[in-house]
Amino acid sequence: MDDQTKDSMFLAVRTLYNILTSKLLKPFTVDRGKEFACYEKVETEFGIPMCFADAYAAWQRGSNGKSNELLPEFFLKKIDLAKVTVDKLKEALILINNRPRKCFGFKTPFDILKHEIRKLI
Repeated sequence: MDDQTKDSMFLAVRTLYNILTSKLLKPFTVDRGKEFACYEKVETEFGIPMCFADAYAAWQRGSNGKSNELLPEFFLKKIDLAKVTVDKLKEALILINNRPRKCFGFKTPFDILKHEIRKLI
């Protein structure tokens, strides 16, 4: 996303919707960031329910919270991620999403996504 505006978020959701098909997109559980002010438009245009996690309740966004915990393994804790190159961020995200997770029966997030895609074919 170019920035954290509701318009940028809506474009990102539209891109995901067009790439992954509506069958792969489940309800979104999000925080209360300003970028999610587009939630009504997302629900109306794509039929994807958006649920808001309670403040200070990271466990309500489980795998997202875990992914955020893993970023400091790649970048210093106080680093401004806006200053990290896109290539470095992509590299870190690929490594994170190829890491087996206990909550997925020691499969990786990529394994789970591939499994869901195969079910559609």
